[in-house]
Amino acid sequence: VGHCHPDIVKAAHEQNQLLNTNSRYLHDNLVDYAERLSKTLPEKLCIFYFLNSGSEANDLALRLARQYTKHEDVIVLDHAYHGHLTSLIDISPYKFRNLEGQKEWVHVAPVPDTYRGLYREDHEDSVTAYADEVKNIIEHAHKKGRKIAAFFVESLPSVGGQIIPPAGYFQKVAEHVHKAGGVFIADEIQVGFGRVGKHFWAFQLQGEDFIPDIVTMGKPIGNGHPLACVATTKEIAEAFAATGVEYFNTFGGNPVSCAIGLAVLDVIEKEHLQAHATEVGNFLMKILKEQQIKHPIIGDVRGCGLFIGVDLI
Repeated sequence: VGHCHPDIVKAAHEQNQLLNTNSRYLHDNLVDYAERLSKTLPEKLCIFYFLNSGSEANDLALRLARQYTKHEDVIVLDHAYHGHLTSLIDISPYKFRNLEGQKEWVHVAPVPDTYRGLYREDHEDSVTAYADEVKNIIEHAHKKGRKIAAFFVESLPSVGGQIIPPAGYFQKVAEHVHKAGGVFIADEIQVGFGRVGKHFWAFQLQGEDFIPDIVTMGKPIGNGHPLACVATTKEIAEAFAATGVEYFNTFGGNPVSCAIGLAVLDVIEKEHLQAHATEVGNFLMKILKEQQIKHPIIGDVRGCGLFIGVDLI
């Protein structure tokens, strides 16, 4: 919502003057913020864990998936990046290809890119073709006696090249993953909070009938303040709690972080930032497409709201 936004600075300052404490102490801000955040999400995603960074959020999502499914393996998209913890480097082809390579429990699916990918705009059904790639990975893993815990994906792959997956792809993939006993994790760390304009969450671009099992948030959630969140279902949270090993994060969800989180949501609403992202994004796309006609080096212009990619060839 902008550098040093006065509303955010004020919220942080006011709460700092009152109390900041670790999250073993109960505080209204935590509940108020969880309730407010829940209004932006489908009803089924009603349990919230608060953390300090997107990497922490993705690591917890991985733990939740494994505990719930009792499976280990993860399917990710090629070129993906999900964070800097060891567990996340392992599921980030963008990183592990330059390090120790691919672990046995990690499976890499092709990016659903209809410009440069395996199946392009001229393909009769790129959605099914890309989803079938995931289905084939699952079948291959099963033959080796492995079981899928999660399909882990950015709702719009960013490091992978600002890719807009074709609508319906997530639904078909989720079908294959659920059938295999796995869960669908949507990483909204770079693309959530109204960045795509017409929706608050990028996964909503896939259609109203699609709901992930776990959603992770980071980056814009605290406007530069370290704040992150994992939203999930009651069933997954209960399976996680059943271990008896409670989830605890000293400063995840502390009163100051939650005051800032609430202020960010206020600003997004009050300043109509979703509409702004749509309007400015549409304008930018329009002028970039005009440039594309003039310059052969511009192969593709794609995007939604203020998530835009220009593919130079």
